[in-house]
Amino acid sequence: MDFTPTEEQTAAQELAARIFGDLSTHERLAAAGTGTDAELWKALCAAGLPGAVEEIGLLGLVLLAEEQGRTTAQVPLAASGAFGLLTLVRHGTEEQRDRLLPGLRDGTSVATGAFPPAGHVRADGDGRLSGAVEWVPWLRDATHVLVPDQDGALWLVPTAEASVMPVELTAPWAAGMLVLDGARGERVGGASARADVLATARIVFAGLQAGVCAGSLARAVAYTSVREQFGRPLSTHQAVQLRAADAHMDTEAIRVTAYEAAWRHDEGLEAAEHALTAAWWASEAGKRVVHAGQHLHGGMGADLDHPVHRHFLWGRQLDAYLGCGTELLAELGDLIANGERS
Repeated sequence: MDFTPTEEQTAAQELAARIFGDLSTHERLAAAGTGTDAELWKALCAAGLPGAVEEIGLLGLVLLAEEQGRTTAQVPLAASGAFGLLTLVRHGTEEQRDRLLPGLRDGTSVATGAFPPAGHVRADGDGRLSGAVEWVPWLRDATHVLVPDQDGALWLVPTAEASVMPVELTAPWAAGMLVLDGARGERVGGASARADVLATARIVFAGLQAGVCAGSLARAVAYTSVREQFGRPLSTHQAVQLRAADAHMDTEAIRVTAYEAAWRHDEGLEAAEHALTAAWWASEAGKRVVHAGQHLHGGMGADLDHPVHRHFLWGRQLDAYLGCGTELLAELGDLIANGERS
């Protein structure tokens, strides 16, 4: 087992880190409100990062998502990569890839996914879908949304065919409510596509959570190193050091399980259990880390305008997205008990 990133994956991650570090600043994020930073998205697309996902694979996308989470950058990179590019590469027909991938590569098209509980969306024999999904991340930016129907089949629906109503979430993810009333979609993949796409998305968003946690912890370390109590920096107190050390170990657990699951997926190895494991760590450990990051800021952590609060909001949103810890653990237990490995 060796999930060390390739040179291409590392180069893409370093480029993303520079762009996010330069443009996803506290001031720009505050100005963006709960919407997407359009200029940042243009910069990422101009650098070719959305299109690079096709070449660098799922592990590469996890690395990019980690950098996005580190700065809580408000762009649809993780969602469009998981629900758009990688989905079509693995499950799309040749005609679908030729028609849809160019727009996703250059960022003129954006995809997201609506994965509700079974039965929220129904498809008829003509490929027309009806139903509603209460919230879908980055739906306000999307040109296409990937929707599973009552039988688990996947349909790619142009958002122009649907009704989209803005919804505000805990995290500023430009979300919307999706309402389908006879919207026409096109089928993507076969019977196993939904499970594969869900596993892929869980791995990608675990990578996003690893970045969110790393960013929160970095802010806490910087703050406690200069904030003094009883004449010495907070970082010299043993209780602070232990809390930060626990947060670091949790962050590394999220990162390494996401990396391993992504690598196995790229290599065509069994990865269903690993995807659930990464998602479980992202949920359970992620909320511990962002709580610690906020607590280590003391009274400043209660300031809703402080940068660390944004990490807290993202961490709590990711905690429940695509399954909270107890749900994931139950699903993992069923998978192991039934021997359903893929």
